[in-house]
Amino acid sequence: MFEFDQYLGFLAFLTILTIGFWLMIFLLTFVIPYWLFGSAMEAYKEWRAARAAKRNE
Repeated sequence: MFEFDQYLGFLAFLTILTIGFWLMIFLLTFVIPYWLFGSAMEAYKEWRAARAAKRNE
Protein backbone atom coordinates (compact mmCIF):
# COMPACT_ATOMS: atom_id res chain seq x y z
CA MET A 1 0.00 0.00 0.00
CA PHE A 2 1.75 3.22 1.17
CA GLU A 3 5.13 3.56 2.77
CA PHE A 4 5.48 5.88 5.73
CA ASP A 5 7.07 8.78 3.78
CA GLN A 6 4.32 8.59 1.17
CA TYR A 7 1.76 8.70 3.97
CA LEU A 8 3.41 11.83 5.42
CA GLY A 9 3.47 13.44 1.98
CA PHE A 10 -0.21 12.67 1.53
CA LEU A 11 -1.00 14.17 4.95
CA ALA A 12 1.04 17.27 4.09
CA PHE A 13 -0.88 17.59 0.81
CA LEU A 14 -4.23 17.28 2.58
CA THR A 15 -3.16 19.83 5.20
CA ILE A 16 -2.10 22.38 2.57
CA LEU A 17 -5.27 21.77 0.57
CA THR A 18 -7.46 22.22 3.66
CA ILE A 19 -5.63 25.39 4.73
CA GLY A 20 -6.05 26.81 1.23
CA PHE A 21 -9.75 25.93 1.18
CA TRP A 22 -10.48 27.63 4.50
CA LEU A 23 -8.33 30.63 3.58
CA MET A 24 -10.35 31.06 0.38
CA ILE A 25 -13.62 30.79 2.31
CA PHE A 26 -12.36 33.37 4.83
CA LEU A 27 -11.26 35.76 2.09
CA LEU A 28 -14.50 35.49 0.14
CA THR A 29 -16.83 35.83 3.12
CA PHE A 30 -15.04 38.38 5.31
CA VAL A 31 -11.97 40.15 3.93
CA ILE A 32 -13.21 41.09 0.46
CA PRO A 33 -16.66 42.35 1.59
CA TYR A 34 -14.99 44.27 4.46
CA TRP A 35 -12.56 45.87 2.01
CA LEU A 36 -15.31 46.75 -0.50
CA PHE A 37 -17.61 48.19 2.15
CA GLY A 38 -14.79 50.20 3.71
CA SER A 39 -13.68 51.66 0.39
CA ALA A 40 -17.29 52.52 -0.51
CA MET A 41 -17.78 54.29 2.82
CA GLU A 42 -14.50 56.19 2.37
CA ALA A 43 -15.51 57.28 -1.14
CA TYR A 44 -18.91 58.42 0.19
CA LYS A 45 -17.25 60.47 2.95
CA GLU A 46 -14.92 62.11 0.43
CA TRP A 47 -17.83 62.84 -1.90
CA ARG A 48 -19.85 64.33 0.95
CA ALA A 49 -16.90 66.48 2.09
CA ALA A 50 -16.29 67.71 -1.47
CA ARG A 51 -19.96 68.58 -1.82
CA ALA A 52 -19.94 70.47 1.50
CA ALA A 53 -16.76 72.34 0.50
CA LYS A 54 -18.30 73.31 -2.83
CA ARG A 55 -21.45 74.53 -1.10
CA ASN A 56 -19.43 76.71 1.33
CA GLU A 57 -17.48 78.48 -1.43
